[in-house]
Amino acid sequence: MPNISSVIKAIQDIMRKDTGVDGDAQRLSQIVWMLFLKIFADKEEEAEIMNDDYKSPIAENYRWQTWAKDDEGMTGDELIAFINNDLFPYLQTLENQADKRALIIQNIFQDTYNYMKSGTLLRQVINKINEIDFNSSEDRHLFNDIYEQLLQSLQSAGNAGEYYTPRAVTQFIVDMINPQLGEKVLDPACGTGGFLACSIEHLKKQIQRAEDADSLNNNIYGIEKKPLPHQLCTTNMILHGIDTPINIKRDNTLSKPINNISPADRVDCIITNPPFGGIEEEGIENNFPASFRTRETADLFLIYIMKMLKPNGRAGVVLPDGSLFGEGVKTRIKEELLQECNLHTIIRLPNGVFNPYTGIKTNLLFFTKGTSTKEIWYYEHPLPKGIKNYSRSNPITIDEFLPEKQWWNNRVENEHAWKVSVETIIERSYNLDIINPYIKNNEIILSRDEIISEIQNSLNQCNSIFNKIKEVLADES
Repeated sequence: MPNISSVIKAIQDIMRKDTGVDGDAQRLSQIVWMLFLKIFADKEEEAEIMNDDYKSPIAENYRWQTWAKDDEGMTGDELIAFINNDLFPYLQTLENQADKRALIIQNIFQDTYNYMKSGTLLRQVINKINEIDFNSSEDRHLFNDIYEQLLQSLQSAGNAGEYYTPRAVTQFIVDMINPQLGEKVLDPACGTGGFLACSIEHLKKQIQRAEDADSLNNNIYGIEKKPLPHQLCTTNMILHGIDTPINIKRDNTLSKPINNISPADRVDCIITNPPFGGIEEEGIENNFPASFRTRETADLFLIYIMKMLKPNGRAGVVLPDGSLFGEGVKTRIKEELLQECNLHTIIRLPNGVFNPYTGIKTNLLFFTKGTSTKEIWYYEHPLPKGIKNYSRSNPITIDEFLPEKQWWNNRVENEHAWKVSVETIIERSYNLDIINPYIKNNEIILSRDEIISEIQNSLNQCNSIFNKIKEVLADES
């Protein structure tokens, strides 16, 4: 198994020599479509071994195994001409109603381009990708490693909002929601599919029969707005055993009237980290009831999640601090949440969990639909001893959540955990931002990085208020 970091770095170094690839975004897009075809080819090789009657949805001439696998194969002008004039037109129009994989491939390549102009450099990139064997069982998180490495190297992608949710956070939320075979699991802002991949691995442990595997394949749902993360998510699902991920849709979750959601649309589990700090395009808010209309993305997703859950459905959601203490529409949304759902747990994460992409402080909200909230348990996740802040080289780990897991089903108040009655929440005008009462004298000593992060949080809140004022003024005019 090659070192993933060195392979990705080598690919990027080769691409930087090509005059056609302009900037990090194009470089990332170029890597993704080639990774998809290589992964699809590796999974096909596996399928051909398992099934003598296997038939590829791609014609022989256009399969990666045919034109890309041989290190000494097609190169130079011949390779560029084949990709631009033959391969892409073929994949973008691939239609086969009898094979849903053809539709998936077509969707992947609809908004995809080959930016490289040098066929010689392109052959070098292909040869580096061929060093990776996606059928290897040495590391089931190989694809996550690759994407994490890409984000770390291509900072402009991270700055554009493609935040990588730490593996420990996705694992903990999935473990606590505990999806079961036969339940519909949805991530309405699935990004590259981290939560869904983690859910798949969780559900695989429950498989006992062939029908169970079919149930798993049919009950994983994801929606992603942007083409590049959607490509990555579809590829991620294939890597995790969902051979035909037809339930991974490219769409804006918030673009349809929320009242059109029917009982048949609802799901058992929603596990997600919706975009926060963003503002939706004008008109999106009209898809929501008048009392909840806002253009702030995180708020709209919270309303959507409440609506999409079945009775007794469970949700684990990452939300910023601003969602806890915000006023106006945020207050009405929180009131609705506490009336329609049992918001039983809020895990308060320390600063830096999402470093290096954002310093915004976040929380994990767990709620069940169908019964109103009587009390909320808070658990303040402490930084490990000797650690002042998380970083790229020192991220949060799943082992740190062991105390929460041990506490979860046997809850008692301690230096990290406390409960608050819904009456107290109402008296506070639904402000959920409650400080740990066990901190001595409520004094919190912040490090330099934490102070900077707090200032950034305040600036983000000011920006949110400014955007709301602009909305009001625009409506009045």
